Amino acid sequence: MTDIRNLTSGPIRRQLIGLALPLMGTSFIQMAYSMTDMFWVGRLGSGAVAAIGAVGILTWMMTSVSYLTKVGAEVSVSQSIGAGSEDEAHAFASHNVTLALIISLTCMAVLFLFADGIIGLYGMEEDISHDAADYLRVIATGVPFTMLSAAFTGVYNAAGLTRIPFFISGTGLIMNMLLDPLFILSFGWGTQGAAWATWLSQLTVLLLFVWQLRFRRPLFGRFRFLTRLTAGRTAHILRLGTPVALMNALFAVINFSMARIASLHGGYLGVMALTAGGQMEAIAWNTSQGFSTALSTFTGQNYTARRYDRIRRAFRSTLAMTGVWGLLTTLLFVLFGDEVFALFVDEPAAYTIGGSFLRIDGYSMLLMMVEITIQGLFYGTGRTVPPAVISVTFNLLRIPLAILLATTPLGVHGIWWAVSLSSMAKGCAAFIWFMLLQKKILRQPVNQQI
Repeated sequence: MTDIRNLTSGPIRRQLIGLALPLMGTSFIQMAYSMTDMFWVGRLGSGAVAAIGAVGILTWMMTSVSYLTKVGAEVSVSQSIGAGSEDEAHAFASHNVTLALIISLTCMAVLFLFADGIIGLYGMEEDISHDAADYLRVIATGVPFTMLSAAFTGVYNAAGLTRIPFFISGTGLIMNMLLDPLFILSFGWGTQGAAWATWLSQLTVLLLFVWQLRFRRPLFGRFRFLTRLTAGRTAHILRLGTPVALMNALFAVINFSMARIASLHGGYLGVMALTAGGQMEAIAWNTSQGFSTALSTFTGQNYTARRYDRIRRAFRSTLAMTGVWGLLTTLLFVLFGDEVFALFVDEPAAYTIGGSFLRIDGYSMLLMMVEITIQGLFYGTGRTVPPAVISVTFNLLRIPLAILLATTPLGVHGIWWAVSLSSMAKGCAAFIWFMLLQKKILRQPVNQQI
């Protein structure tokens, strides 16, 4: 197969790191879009940060929906490659891209047409809600750019070519970093400037993917962007991607509810602390997600090639690496929570409540790493349901727990504890589920050669 990285032989740790580093870089780049917006909008005040933070949860929902085709591509394409069928890999890649276009256009229409009503659910002050709705309308029109780019990223990840999405996404980030201060401050466009900077950057990323696949380095021969959907392949993609998409979308809906609770008990500062703090938490989440996706791709190819011993060794290596990062992140958030938050919003009231969120959430970092690493192993074997069940169950419990703890003397800080405790529970549950299924998942290999 041309232009495909074979992961069924060779040094395991080197392959994992080679896959994970560009993936982590891509994840950090995607996170940096929001962080860059937040940094420059933070110069306008905490109210403006609350506005883009509110939209950030909705953007998260759209990103969650994009996992349907991103994970669908990563698993279906990587397993086809492992089975030695390039034609099948190409067919699945085109199916994922076509589905991404259909879904993204639907999401765009809903967000654009109902922006005011959706933002009104937060219950924030009228001027902040107005800014957030205007920001959302611009972001909504860019949803097809991000969803199609996610599908392309999944195809490249499955082929082991993780550097390509990294460089393309990096180009978009550089553009966003240059446009943000120009549009927000120099042109005086405020939050709208942040939205248009993101929109133009994401369009650039999509166009670079199209150019790369069609002219620069065509994948699977001449890549077909759109194809007539077949029932069998579409059903397989939906079976793989739907649990992941629903899990992440529900997570975003839950955070939407949590933001509403935070608004009731902490006003717009409570919303700001939860949403902005969640984006800062992505420092840890995106690192582990990079390794998790690398493990998923590695597992997908080796699983259909029946190289189970390689999968076991890769899992242990990945867990060790993410565990170290989890401990470092815990120390950063617990010891320097206020200082980290103050880098983005320098108002004392804002970084005090935000620093509290980071400190409390910091205690869950290690177990969060365990959950996400095991998630990657499950995805690679095509078992996308167990991580979804774990995530949905314990994330739903956040809402009643937050309501309960917020009525105690903890107040709004009880909401932060609800987030942290549920993350710890997810890590424990994922580990137990893995221990129960590991013999079934990782059977004795037919070929013991490494």
